[in-house]
Amino acid sequence: MKKNNNPNLSRRQFLHTTLAAGAVATAGRAFSATPAAPLLPGTTRDIVLVNGRIHTMDARNTIAGSVTIRNGRIADVSPDPRRGATIAGAVVIDLRGRTVVPGLIETHLHGLDTADRVGYHTLELESAGTIRGVQEELAQQRKTVPEGQWITAIGAANTNLWAEHRFPRLKELDDAVPDRPVLLYQGFNGAAATNSLGKLFFDAADAGPLPHPDYAGVRVAADGAIGPSNPQAGGPSTNSLFLLRKLQTFEDKKRNAVRTMNYSTGLGLTTWLDKSTIYALGPLHPRQGSAAVDPYRLRNSWNVLHNEGRLTMRVQMDFTCFAERDDNAMLKEYLRNSLPYFGDDMLRTAGIGEWPAPAAAVEQTRAAQRLVAEAGWRCDNDAANLPALTQLVEQLESVNREIDITALRWNVNLLGNTAGWVGTEHLDRLQALGCSIQLSANNWVNSNDAKVVGHSYRTINRHPIRKSLFSNATHISPLNPWLHLYYVVTGVNSYGQMVNPDEFLTREEALRLRTSESSWHLRMEDRLGTIEPGKLADLVVLDRDYFTVPEIEIKRIKSLLTIVDGKIVHEAPGVRPAQALARVPLRGRRASAQGIGLQVMRYRARLLGARLLIRFDDAGRSLVRCTLPAQLEQGQAT
Repeated sequence: MKKNNNPNLSRRQFLHTTLAAGAVATAGRAFSATPAAPLLPGTTRDIVLVNGRIHTMDARNTIAGSVTIRNGRIADVSPDPRRGATIAGAVVIDLRGRTVVPGLIETHLHGLDTADRVGYHTLELESAGTIRGVQEELAQQRKTVPEGQWITAIGAANTNLWAEHRFPRLKELDDAVPDRPVLLYQGFNGAAATNSLGKLFFDAADAGPLPHPDYAGVRVAADGAIGPSNPQAGGPSTNSLFLLRKLQTFEDKKRNAVRTMNYSTGLGLTTWLDKSTIYALGPLHPRQGSAAVDPYRLRNSWNVLHNEGRLTMRVQMDFTCFAERDDNAMLKEYLRNSLPYFGDDMLRTAGIGEWPAPAAAVEQTRAAQRLVAEAGWRCDNDAANLPALTQLVEQLESVNREIDITALRWNVNLLGNTAGWVGTEHLDRLQALGCSIQLSANNWVNSNDAKVVGHSYRTINRHPIRKSLFSNATHISPLNPWLHLYYVVTGVNSYGQMVNPDEFLTREEALRLRTSESSWHLRMEDRLGTIEPGKLADLVVLDRDYFTVPEIEIKRIKSLLTIVDGKIVHEAPGVRPAQALARVPLRGRRASAQGIGLQVMRYRARLLGARLLIRFDDAGRSLVRCTLPAQLEQGQAT
């Protein structure tokens, strides 16, 4: 063994020092520590969460005290708050009573095309709450965006998400980001807003040679406002997208996919069932809105990230045929050349949805549904009012008389802006077909008066049909699940108006529709949705207790720690083990971090039972302590 050549350190001090410095060497990843011994390929260290309130969301609604994660799965769930704390080599995290829930599941969104958003896409603005919050978030994002690059929020910039219900003006954007161009863009077709550098860019394009024969200019107003566009003819806002899309590279798309995953897991949202997009076929054009992306290349960046081992959340992908020709040619090609539920637990194909054909084309849709049934795929369909739902149920019953769909888990997405139109009769008929329903929870976003919006959540939830809540993100609605859960449990819109009286859910009921109930829609109810032994280890440590905080605080919930597939994929910004290393004596440390890390490995035999204990303080910061066996603490080791 190498001799300790520092005469000023006792053996006990040296052992403390090497452990502490080993943590410094790996402080680039919070909540983790240097492994005590090399790991076998494909394995990870055990993670043990102790002293928490772990809402398992199982059938008994068990609240546990500790959970052990091993090889990507839940190995043990116990009421004992300290169980597993002494497992050798484990990363032990003391939650100090914090709340843990399963990773949240989104069963209906359009999130994959966030990779196709131009610039450095900043979904965080949807959670900013106020114009001041937008400014602060933009200033924070500026630190990560290279000079000359755009900071954007496409779709995420819905003015109803901010207390002032308007866009920031040019000066307000300049105050936040004076040295990088900014573009905020609402929904599919705008309106939008930009800062001075953005205005300079767009004004130059308007004054220069036509970038496209149909380009009609962005025409930025003096206050930075950019007008909305006609969905068919385009206009100022879509022209701005066109100019920036011409600059985009594939690496840009990969980067934005990573940014989206970071935002999603930072909220505790760990699994998506994506419904593709309202796509555009053909080359770039000035009339194309935010959702007009190539449906055949939409998934490429995500697939490459998966192949590189960089996916940090689970994604299932539907295939949609929104603008299909009347011969269903696109649908036929999908059914002929793709496989349903093909992939692994991180990235997998799913079914046909959100549309097998344009909903308004009744006979074409009926033919499309028959094709999907013949192929044995799952099929999603929309209904936004009672006549549409009645027609859809009749169509599905007609298909089922020819081809049995009861085992295919077909689904109906219930949209709409009025409550009370979904009745027991239709739910009974859908259940008899083996169908599920997914309930929109985003109706509050565009609600600007006190009229009733949303669904009869409480009434519908009493029915035994399979169901989930969905956000319909990311073009017209935020991805943040807590904003939607706030609405579902309060009935209050963004103006503070009660718009769904007497039909809101309890907090437990609402969360169950985003966890244990949602997993069925992905055919993963045996692997996801609850914290139970044998299931995949996807769980979230919340920064506040969803079940007890004041209602308004639900909208502000974030994740302190997110685990997906047994790996830590998100840790709260600024929380680093090095913050608490002052608790461990560091006198006389002269070796490099790398060298000391090696010494930790060499001294492993003498450090039996020594481990790093990570503890959250009341502010959500992590504190690291080195725990040594009694004989080492007493200086009795040889």
